[in-house]
Amino acid sequence: MCPYGRYQYQLRCIVQNTSLTTQRHPHMTTHSHEAIEQLADVRRSVADRILWLSTAMIHRANNVRPNTDGMKVGGHQSSCASSIHILSSLFFETLGADDRIAIKPHASPVYHSIRYLLGDLDESYMDQFRAFGGLQAYPSRTKDPDGSDFSTGSVGLPGPAVAFAALTRDYLDSKNLSPTAGRFFAHLGDAELDEGSNWEAVAEPALEGISRCVWVIDVNRQSLDRVVPGIRIERFRQMFEVNGWTAIVAKYGSLLTELMSRPGGHALRRRIDDMPNEEYQGLLVCDSSEVRERLISGTGSLQRDLERCLADVGDDELQTRIANLGGHDFETLNSAYQEAAVAPGPAVIFAYTVKGYGLEAAADPRNHAALLTNDQFNVFANQLAMDPDKPWQRFDEDSQEGQYAATAHARVARPDAEESRSYQFVDTNLNAPDVTSTQDIFGRMLVELDRTSPDSAQRIVTASADVATSTNLSSWINRVGLWSRSESEDYLGFQERVLKWIESPEGRHIELGISEMNLMIMLGQLGLAEQISGQRLIPIGTIYDPFVARGLDGLLHALYSGSRFMLVATPSGVSLSSEGGAHQGVITPSIGIATPGLTYYEPAFAQDLEWIMLHSLNAMGAGIGESTLLRLSTRPVNQALFPAIDGDRLREDAIAGCYRLRSADPEALARINIFAVGAVVPEAIDAVPLLAEEGIDTNVFVVTSPDLLNRRMTAATLEEAAGTFEGYWDPIGLLSDSEVGLPTISVIDGAPSSMAFLGSALDCPTVNLGVSEYGQSGSLEDLYRHFEIDAQGIYQSGLALIDRLRRRP
Repeated sequence: MCPYGRYQYQLRCIVQNTSLTTQRHPHMTTHSHEAIEQLADVRRSVADRILWLSTAMIHRANNVRPNTDGMKVGGHQSSCASSIHILSSLFFETLGADDRIAIKPHASPVYHSIRYLLGDLDESYMDQFRAFGGLQAYPSRTKDPDGSDFSTGSVGLPGPAVAFAALTRDYLDSKNLSPTAGRFFAHLGDAELDEGSNWEAVAEPALEGISRCVWVIDVNRQSLDRVVPGIRIERFRQMFEVNGWTAIVAKYGSLLTELMSRPGGHALRRRIDDMPNEEYQGLLVCDSSEVRERLISGTGSLQRDLERCLADVGDDELQTRIANLGGHDFETLNSAYQEAAVAPGPAVIFAYTVKGYGLEAAADPRNHAALLTNDQFNVFANQLAMDPDKPWQRFDEDSQEGQYAATAHARVARPDAEESRSYQFVDTNLNAPDVTSTQDIFGRMLVELDRTSPDSAQRIVTASADVATSTNLSSWINRVGLWSRSESEDYLGFQERVLKWIESPEGRHIELGISEMNLMIMLGQLGLAEQISGQRLIPIGTIYDPFVARGLDGLLHALYSGSRFMLVATPSGVSLSSEGGAHQGVITPSIGIATPGLTYYEPAFAQDLEWIMLHSLNAMGAGIGESTLLRLSTRPVNQALFPAIDGDRLREDAIAGCYRLRSADPEALARINIFAVGAVVPEAIDAVPLLAEEGIDTNVFVVTSPDLLNRRMTAATLEEAAGTFEGYWDPIGLLSDSEVGLPTISVIDGAPSSMAFLGSALDCPTVNLGVSEYGQSGSLEDLYRHFEIDAQGIYQSGLALIDRLRRRP
């Protein structure tokens, strides 16, 4: 008999002959034996239907839907099967309208099948799993039609995202903003706990005390390649508990628990508790006639009690009971959820399951991506009395299952979200020093925003991973305070110090430990506060520029989820001279240009930064646009170099990514264009007189956003290819006809490749100056000279370009 028969048919027979209690469900009117059996039958019927639907979705995507490219479609039938009862018990008996949940990536067909049975997903999507415009491979809150609360897919991130979403709810609640979110659940795989991001979140001090946050771990003991070795859950349990989590173990189902309650049953419990994962999996895949011997053999003092416990149990029944784990048992799961509901802080439930439960490949160590063959699928359909050609059958509304689903739908259905108002910021009264850095101006701007737009600034929440003071947040923190769930004692006398590091629920800065991953994940959830908890926030996070890469997975996950926030990467580049190569980030410009959903700016002057921040914050305050990456510097720049031009055009150009700082004489015998980014703009200006001595005049352009400049040039190139570009070729809208094609130099304190698009877009000879190797300690002058991004380096490149042109035939 196939595993489905062993674990399901036998299960029904055993239940009918075993005295088990079933908790009362809301639509039960009595505790009668008949009502209990009725509910048990409904639960099994619904779970079977979800197993069928999720398996059929994957099967049809791979074997029925036309495959035009011959590429594997894929899907994870076994990973879905282990999650059926966990998600069924949550959606049909536990979750409410204000609860939010992240779904294990490989169980997305289970989620969609549940939404389909609840009436929240149209039937047309059931045949569009992993199809263009259809259901995504993994739950997506921006692309799936049935309202996933969290995008998942990159394992190790959904759990922390849920935890920081709960923190966001707590933050809103402390501000009396009435968040609409209630409990938060994360449904995770046990192999996912190998990801260090989970433990960074579990150990994060800012998450201490979060309540109504539950991680449900699907402990099926298998990862992609193997059975997870040894016995690891006990270690994980201790790691959670030492960090203040309540750990709940849902290991055994009702049938196995009943067997363990018999005389000698304590020996069976000890035997299985002490059993390595590999040995336990062997009990599930071997012939049922071998299970008893494997359990008893070599058990020494336990043998007699084991024999007594198992004496009256047949071979098939014994294997079925051994496979009856807590993660497949509604009673065990519901009890665990109830225990988690009263936990004083966050809780984790270890729900033991069988990977592939109910399928041909159940518990097989190679079943991760295994798919049922056509013959196996037809047998499976026959066992469930389903039609493989008409697979998408819902329950009749008048059936007990239909009423069960209707009750669940009424409980989880959410009211339409109220539209948030727009939070806008007016121009500030920023009084910049004559010589200052963009990092300094950033700190000043935050304070000015709070002074000039106090109502909107109430929605700003800043965050950093233990770098608040070194990224110029001190004045802001002094003004708005640090956030915590309760007032803290001022043991160190901060009230009398320059930096008033005092925590309270009134604060608007959240300080994290040294974890850039946590910072990115938290910014993502703060930026989704409106979508998840009903209230818009404007998050701003600061991070050292080289460590953006350390949190990159969390950043990409946040952007993929549709979050909006401002990430301030500072200090940056080799301009952070004496700090050395470990702190001199150079690749962030490339990340900023290549990452969807993110607009990257690198301003040079205080006025640039003010305009850009106002533009970005107003977009976030209105709930539109993308997230923003500001790459700033500690290099002091003379603000007198900023062009003294009135009018809106300069502001528009600065926001759009590039503006003209200086124009060459059109009658000059030799001319070049210089495009300078951020901190090295003064070097470009200093190169002008050097080049002039050689008879070369210079157009200087300040690039405030290599990202937007690249987008503008790409769009113009596509328009030209389509024949829709009008006028002479000027892809940036800043060049005269005679300036198009001039030799061009780009210079940036970062990877030179981040500006390499200029040559092809402007159709001109180009030199791209930047930092192409790891930095080192030294003075600013030493490092700029070494990497040839100083005025002399720009001058030499200009000479080389002109000389190259002159030598052309």
